[in-house]
Amino acid sequence: MIRFFRQLRQRLIADNQFSKYLLYAVGEILLVVFGIIIPLQVRQIGRIPKRA
Repeated sequence: MIRFFRQLRQRLIADNQFSKYLLYAVGEILLVVFGIIIPLQVRQIGRIPKRA
């Protein structure tokens, strides 16, 4: 899977399609950010005391 994304990135740079590469980079950054935020939110929900 990593090789696929590496080849995609290299092809976009080689074909001089900077706008598509920029979109790819922003999408990858968003995936990482959401991958960090979601577990933090789940952890925070687990810490809230439950009231009966």
